[in-house]
Amino acid sequence: METVPPRVHAYVACVAAGACALLLPLPSAPVSKGAVALLAVLYAAGEHTARRHLAGTFYPVLLAGAFLLPPPAAALVAVPGALLSCGTGRTTPLRRVWRAAQLAVAVWAAARLHGLLGGRAAVAAADFPAVLAPAGAAVLAFCLVLATLDAGVLALAEHAPPWRTWRRVFPRFPAPVAVHGLAGLMMAVLWSSPHGPVAALLVLLPMYVSGWVFAQAHRERTAHQETIRALVQAVDLKDGYTRGHSERVGQASVMIARELGMDDRRVEVLRFAGILHDVGKLGVPTRLLRKDGPLTPEERRVIELHPEYGHEIVRGISFLGEARSAILHHHERLDGKGYPHGLAGPRIPEPARVVAVADAFDAMTSTRSYRRARPVAAALEELRRCAGAQFDPRMVDALVRALGRYGWHPAVTSDEPRPPRPRAPAAGSTPAHTRPAGPFTGPAGPDAAPGGPGGPR
Repeated sequence: METVPPRVHAYVACVAAGACALLLPLPSAPVSKGAVALLAVLYAAGEHTARRHLAGTFYPVLLAGAFLLPPPAAALVAVPGALLSCGTGRTTPLRRVWRAAQLAVAVWAAARLHGLLGGRAAVAAADFPAVLAPAGAAVLAFCLVLATLDAGVLALAEHAPPWRTWRRVFPRFPAPVAVHGLAGLMMAVLWSSPHGPVAALLVLLPMYVSGWVFAQAHRERTAHQETIRALVQAVDLKDGYTRGHSERVGQASVMIARELGMDDRRVEVLRFAGILHDVGKLGVPTRLLRKDGPLTPEERRVIELHPEYGHEIVRGISFLGEARSAILHHHERLDGKGYPHGLAGPRIPEPARVVAVADAFDAMTSTRSYRRARPVAAALEELRRCAGAQFDPRMVDALVRALGRYGWHPAVTSDEPRPPRPRAPAAGSTPAHTRPAGPFTGPAGPDAAPGGPGGPR
């Protein structure tokens, strides 16, 4: 069960208290209770449908309320639906309270700014284009409040700098909220017209249609993720000594990508690249992956084909994008001595350079059958030593900074039980994984490129 830190509880309580304070003037607000009730019911129904079927949230009714009602009444529209909504998974009371408070504050801010700019009078008069500027400002305020509150709770939960978290969160809001804002404005104008609320409800139909289309894309992406999950579990079962390695490499790749300032889309791509980087092991004979003795040159060449096998396996997964190049080239070296294509320097795709560092770091900090894990500090020192020849120094520096800020707390989420701890190899035997493939003479790890902190696996 996920544990929420006490500071997050306190933060949610403060935001909820603030939302309640914003609702206090409601009894004296000049507003139609029927309009508030109808909008609240519409939002609750839309939010329930959106979260259960459309894989999203439902802002048009909230923004229509912000354009039509005084701020306390507009804020109230969000509360019942947020408290009662349930998606496809379990929603805790804390999350529901947080969602209700966050939306109430955001809608209040949007309605307040919209009113100050004369927006409600323009909506009542259906005065185009005068209605656009106040509505646009209200939508921007709505986005800013949502992003700021979300960034606050994430910064507390992740021990991250608030400004950095805000910059990561805010880009998610403007585009979808702007579309919902236009629909909300159309609803508000029609609601105030002689046609009344019935005509306003027709605006919601295209929103449901477009939501359904996006939901299909979301379900397809979910299916791809389940496929990826199955592939990773298959690799873990085949090469039990490195169980969980793929997910940890994905986690380290995300840390590097975020430290480099990549956008959320590329961060997600790097996560997939990390967890799938060794999927080509499915094409390598199990006897070679688990061989206790040293590898022959022919066997090593077979194992060095795993990046190409992996690239072939994921070629048909279109949404992976750059992740495919990372899977193919994560064993290349900056000096051109890597494999499978011997690329050098900037010819190596950036995602592959990220995954190469993450891969080697986890290989060195994980306990294997033939050696104990190195301390994080020792692994980072080894990465620095090999930077410029084997690894991209920019990626190494990014990992060092990220680990200095957040530490290393790998989380393996595989559902399968871990295999029993392997026995140490007999005296005099040399496990296949430890055979160095280049001038490096230190302890080898199974997942880095030859000549650096590891052999070809």
